[in-house]
Amino acid sequence: MNVSENNLTIRNASPKDAALLGGWWRDGAIMAHAGFPNGLAVTDEEIAASLAMDSDETRRRLIIELDRIPIGEMNFDNRGDGTVNIGIKICRADLREKGLGTRFLHMLIGELFGNMGYKKIVLDTNLNNTRAQHVYEKVGFRKLGVRKNCWENQLGELQSCVDYELVRS
Repeated sequence: MNVSENNLTIRNASPKDAALLGGWWRDGAIMAHAGFPNGLAVTDEEIAASLAMDSDETRRRLIIELDRIPIGEMNFDNRGDGTVNIGIKICRADLREKGLGTRFLHMLIGELFGNMGYKKIVLDTNLNNTRAQHVYEKVGFRKLGVRKNCWENQLGELQSCVDYELVRS
């Protein structure tokens, strides 16, 4: 995928992006919302090997850029039967709450429904991540429900998730 709109770009992550992603993934401040307040213990080599296995048919990690500068990541995972699971993370804290997530989501949704032929997009987010919930609902996702205490974060604290879906209309 390589989609641009004005000064925003979504592009496939490649093994060359391993150090960039590794820096973000090992940073607990960036990864806390995903349940990893201590960051992930993953090497750039492991990330590069994993990225080399990505494909549009299975899953794809994506880099999001503002003015050609990487500011975060997105991903999609083919769940079969016309359904795809997505995620987004703006890794630069100074660029959050500026409407960029909404714009990037619109771009990704357009590609997944328009060019890749998916019929349904699903995602989940932490119940405490109200900022993300607001964005998903603003974009048109429908809240399916809350799964209480469905997983433990790195600190052993139970976490709850909100499930969403968006159906191509």
